[in-house]
Amino acid sequence: MNKKLRKAVIAGNWKMNKTPEEAKKLVGAILPLAKDAGCEVVVCVPYVDLFPVLEAAKGSSVGVGAQNCHWAPSGAFTGEVSAPMLASMGVQYVIIGHSERRTYFGETDLTVNRRIRAALDGGLSAILCVGESLEQREQGITSELVAMQTKIALGGVSAEELKRIIIAYEPIWAIGTGKTATAEQANEVCATIRATVASLYDSSAANALTIQYGGSMNAKNAAELLAQPDVDGGLIGGASLKPDDFAQIIKAAGK
Repeated sequence: MNKKLRKAVIAGNWKMNKTPEEAKKLVGAILPLAKDAGCEVVVCVPYVDLFPVLEAAKGSSVGVGAQNCHWAPSGAFTGEVSAPMLASMGVQYVIIGHSERRTYFGETDLTVNRRIRAALDGGLSAILCVGESLEQREQGITSELVAMQTKIALGGVSAEELKRIIIAYEPIWAIGTGKTATAEQANEVCATIRATVASLYDSSAANALTIQYGGSMNAKNAAELLAQPDVDGGLIGGASLKPDDFAQIIKAAGK
């Protein structure tokens, strides 16, 4: 990480876990562990948990995010939630384009771009996810694929709006599998993302962009991953549901 140029951000993605009562207890356990953190801390929780988590986190330094938003501000989209709805609650962040949304729910690069646009227009900051499958990595097209995903997702995003975007590199083959990219592999792709952003904007904008690693970062490997120059934080899955493990990752990012 280079904290002189950009902020370090550790974001927990709780996925489809925790009832509202369980969520309240979990965030209550996380808050004291995240106090005085040397990085920014965010928890991205299921829609039904937003109210209790927002209430519990009120007045703390921990930000609260959702895990998706629709591209329209309102309309006949049964089961969806819009960015203005989230912002009206006090939600600050939203994850867009997570690999599970792409794999299981038909998310495409174009719909990711539409959701990014909606999140920004709705006043939210977005955690944009990009990454390759195992087959794509074995084909040697990781750099081209991640660059393409980044370019399409950022279409129509101004340099000023880019300041409200975090990009998370998520190798799909390492999500929930226990596999993790090596620190060098993670840094290489994060550097590719930064170079792509520099080509779209300029080096100043690219150097200011926070790029997270999101492939099974945990308490044991966080320090090595976060020591890489282009890895500025983590989008944490399973470990974010374990307060002590999450605290270890936050501590590693704060150094």
